[in-house]
Amino acid sequence: MRILYDGQIYTKQTTGGINRYFTNIINRLPQDVYPILTTQHRKNKLHYPVHPNLTLKEYWGFRPHRLSLKARATYFRWVNNNFSFDIHHPTYYSRLTQDSFNRLCSPLVITVYDMIHEIFSDIIDPKGHTIRAKRRAITAADVLLCISHSTKADLLKYFPQVENKTRVIYLASEFKEDWTYGEEPVPTIPYFLYVGSRYTAYKNFDTLLLAFSKVASISPDVCLSVVGGPFSEEEQKLIAKLNLSSRIQHYSWASDTHLAKLYRCAEALVYPSSYEGFGIPPLEAMACGTVVVAADSSSIPEVVGDAGILFDPKAVNDLADILAYLLDSQGEREKLINRGYKQAQKFSWSITAEQTMQVYRSLL
Repeated sequence: MRILYDGQIYTKQTTGGINRYFTNIINRLPQDVYPILTTQHRKNKLHYPVHPNLTLKEYWGFRPHRLSLKARATYFRWVNNNFSFDIHHPTYYSRLTQDSFNRLCSPLVITVYDMIHEIFSDIIDPKGHTIRAKRRAITAADVLLCISHSTKADLLKYFPQVENKTRVIYLASEFKEDWTYGEEPVPTIPYFLYVGSRYTAYKNFDTLLLAFSKVASISPDVCLSVVGGPFSEEEQKLIAKLNLSSRIQHYSWASDTHLAKLYRCAEALVYPSSYEGFGIPPLEAMACGTVVVAADSSSIPEVVGDAGILFDPKAVNDLADILAYLLDSQGEREKLINRGYKQAQKFSWSITAEQTMQVYRSLL
């Protein structure tokens, strides 16, 4: 079986959830499968897949950029025309060839990660570029893979006609407790941890800041560690207003082993986002022996199960009470950590890859 992976996502990110998803699937394909990955060359190949039968077709690009883009589409059309393949599974909702999915002669598998662009269109995709591309991909697909039941339910609200060709296959995490004992620095006082982007309202980082300020006012020896991009001007103003400037430790980037250690040593991961297609950080945290405090919303309860503490993502006082409780309840933390280990074991990239292969075979 030959599978073409249009690697558009690899041109957009060197790390990230979608990147890791495809890398982990391709890494685990059986020996009788021949994957072909098309992508644009980047110096940093941190999460490129490794498979004995992998054919990697990279476009190197040149200047001027405008001419290079035209040549890039031509190059990838040549690849598509000169390599036979049985299945087409693009990494995103458009093709590097810039052609329509309807022109494909082989079965098309599309993974739907979430419906963020549709639900939050005014802030995520105000011009509708991704929404339109996604609609075309969903309509053309022979099978749609959703990464959670929540994502499937949201998909069917917008595209009820695709129910019969939709499957749910969970993501997973490669994080494990063995990674957490390195030399990387972590705060020397108790801390809560936030991981991920914060720049859209549904991430509810403001809720965490407000709740943490209440805890900080009664607990002088606790801080908040934040892993992610630099603080925006609005965030800096709120942090200053809440007198939290000296109580926050910021990590703009952390390696996997550093992040794993930050997870294990934290009092809890706090994940207040009100919408996620799956939610990888809670799963990573549980695998590393961390209590998870997360929003009772979208796909997050599917990931966390009964192994964490769920809360209304807008209930600042409830979150503050939970954080304060965990600081004084080591016994409860240990119970949740043990549940988290068991919950994390339910998710495996090997299972994800095996179920995806079953879908591929069904199309042949």
